[in-house]
Amino acid sequence: METLQVGRAKITWLNGGVNFLDGGAMFGVVPKPLWSKKYPVNEKNQIELRTDPLLLQVDGKNFLVDSGIGNNKLTEKQLRNFGVLEQSSVEVSLNQLGLSTKDIDAMLMTHLHFDHACGLTRWEGNRLVPSFENATIYTTEVEWNEMRNPNIRSQNTYWEENWKPVEHLVETFTAEIEIVPGLKMIHTSGHSDGHAILLFEDQEDTFIHMADLMPTHGHQNVLWVLAYDDYPVRSVHKKEEWMKIGYEKNAWYTFYHDAHYRALKFNSSGEVIDKVTRERYSYES
Repeated sequence: METLQVGRAKITWLNGGVNFLDGGAMFGVVPKPLWSKKYPVNEKNQIELRTDPLLLQVDGKNFLVDSGIGNNKLTEKQLRNFGVLEQSSVEVSLNQLGLSTKDIDAMLMTHLHFDHACGLTRWEGNRLVPSFENATIYTTEVEWNEMRNPNIRSQNTYWEENWKPVEHLVETFTAEIEIVPGLKMIHTSGHSDGHAILLFEDQEDTFIHMADLMPTHGHQNVLWVLAYDDYPVRSVHKKEEWMKIGYEKNAWYTFYHDAHYRALKFNSSGEVIDKVTRERYSYES
């Protein structure tokens, strides 16, 4: 498992699953001859995407950033349509680190689309229970409200089985919340109305987790947003704002979906000055 130390925070990427989605959908109106130079694509026009939670350890606490695609949460049709090649093994990853699901203090949910939230619940016999029994689940109030009351578009990604078993664990916020000193969740909207990013600052060290505002390294261009975005213009403006902030701080940018890089560090000109490359696993050999 790849790790990154940023100030007093240690980040470890767990195995949350992998799927393949249409590259055109992931890059919106950007022409394929442009985006395919930035991110590999297969003969079916699909790009490989991880759904790997970030284990964030800071000040003696264990946090997970999003929850993975889960296990046995999708139908055969959904597995096929979403190109799911591998489901989650988050618990296995935690065990390899000497941890269990009970050791997770909080889930920092950037948003609650199925590919981020399916791992919040697991099957125990014939009923669904919280996957992380002691964890407070942080999400924006807007996102939580839409999760429980999806519209005709969002009902395809906000599922009752991902929220009902954990509703007693959820704590919402409006504009932002500080989880521990220096670690904030900030509401941006854009990808979803309730979408949030993470900002961690420890003196000169900074990382920004843009979540699905910049799901892969191929989305660095502020104008390159997803066809899945509910508010694409908002995504552009928020990307522009937070890329500028990060460049000025020489911040690390961490990824949940990228199949090639775990994190990239940029200088003030937006050039890569450091990187954490993802290891390749057996199914890809």
